Amino acid sequence: MDNVWIAFGLTLFAGLSTGIGSAIAFSAKRTNYRFLSLATGFSAGVMIYVSFTEILGKATEQLGASYGEALGNWITAAAFFGGIVFIAAIDTLIPHAENPHDVRTEAETAALHARPPAGAEAEPRAHDRKLLRMGLFTALAIGIHNFPEGLATFLAAWEDPSVGAAIALAIALHNIPEGISVSVPIYYATGDRKRAFLWSFLSGVAEPVGAAVGYLVLRAFITPQLMGILFGGVAGIMVFISLDELLPTSRAYGKGHDSLYGLLAGMIVMALSLLLMQ
Repeated sequence: MDNVWIAFGLTLFAGLSTGIGSAIAFSAKRTNYRFLSLATGFSAGVMIYVSFTEILGKATEQLGASYGEALGNWITAAAFFGGIVFIAAIDTLIPHAENPHDVRTEAETAALHARPPAGAEAEPRAHDRKLLRMGLFTALAIGIHNFPEGLATFLAAWEDPSVGAAIALAIALHNIPEGISVSVPIYYATGDRKRAFLWSFLSGVAEPVGAAVGYLVLRAFITPQLMGILFGGVAGIMVFISLDELLPTSRAYGKGHDSLYGLLAGMIVMALSLLLMQ
């Protein structure tokens, strides 16, 4: 039971880091794109490494013990690709224009930072309404994406808090640019910092909500077999997020080999963490 509260706390930390993105959007005159590139690359490195070296290993171990090595390996592979199909299906439900993981160019974001808040004008213009719509739909899209991310973080931390902490840090880092993508258009459409921060905050709340719903639904049915299947699915979800969202975003924000450096740093830090915890 102690691990449940630790897991929920880590998921809450990861989700609410969208607020850090809001703070950056409000306080910085210009977004530090190199930091975003390194941070998202780092997150991808952590998620990919821990998925293949730890989480899939736990799935294989639990399913192998229950069904035998051969069948257990087949079920693990099916769960892994099932997780990929699940998160890909969620991704297809989000309109392309409002998908927060379709990378915004630096020129687009710089233009948003450069113009004065629309709240200073007497009448909001059509462009301001478009910005507001983009921000609100981005918040909704991020909330939809964050729900399974929260469940994945929670399950990993529930089984092993040290691994869950690493995943929570990785997701927290990748939530920073998501917070910016919500806050900036809403703030520049309305001139209202509180409103922009609130929507950014709510988009992050979806992660602890996903954790809570997952725990309430699954706790009565938890068996070693189910946990093994869930771990396989969690690994698939995190690999998909890394390859489809984080690495393209990192490459778009960075210059040269920034995304690669971030990716390698994430893998190295994760490897050292796991070795030191043995």
